[in-house]
Amino acid sequence: MLQKESRGFLAQDLSIIFFSILMTLVLIKTEALSTILNGAVSLKLLGSFIAGIFFTSVFTTVPAIVTLGEISLHNSLYLTALFGACGAVLGDLVIFRFIRDRLSEHLTVLMEHTTYWKRVRALFRLRYFRWLTFLLGGLIISSPFPDEIAISLLGFSKMKTRTFIPLSFIFNFIGIILIGLVSRSI
Repeated sequence: MLQKESRGFLAQDLSIIFFSILMTLVLIKTEALSTILNGAVSLKLLGSFIAGIFFTSVFTTVPAIVTLGEISLHNSLYLTALFGACGAVLGDLVIFRFIRDRLSEHLTVLMEHTTYWKRVRALFRLRYFRWLTFLLGGLIISSPFPDEIAISLLGFSKMKTRTFIPLSFIFNFIGIILIGLVSRSI
């Protein structure tokens, strides 16, 4: 029965991922994403917030980086990073809630059935490993790499939302500052 239930969870999660990819392709093919982000450049601070939301996903990271770089050229670098990081926290929070609450729960159920996975699960409970995932997750969030990877690490370590929000903000702020500095130097 448990195996059948796990397959149902997996099918549900894969359906959500498929729908996300499909929506992203529709946004790209209809050029709606480009229109939104190009319009965001003229809105400056609100545009930074909107681009920050798109900065978090593997599917929309590249156009968001370009938009944030462009906005930082015509606006205060720190205000761009501040509003962009706020938007990125919102985007990260949606992903974090999904991954921490659903995906990690489903994977935990699957891990309980073999000794190998019990060892992996025990590793995630070590205090040093949690600090490592905290640091590694933060570095990935601040980089142009998709935040889903970092959020998966943080979700497996059972990080609380009240800890995740400031972490996400700080590292996204740093990442957007770096994007702005690179775009100003080019």
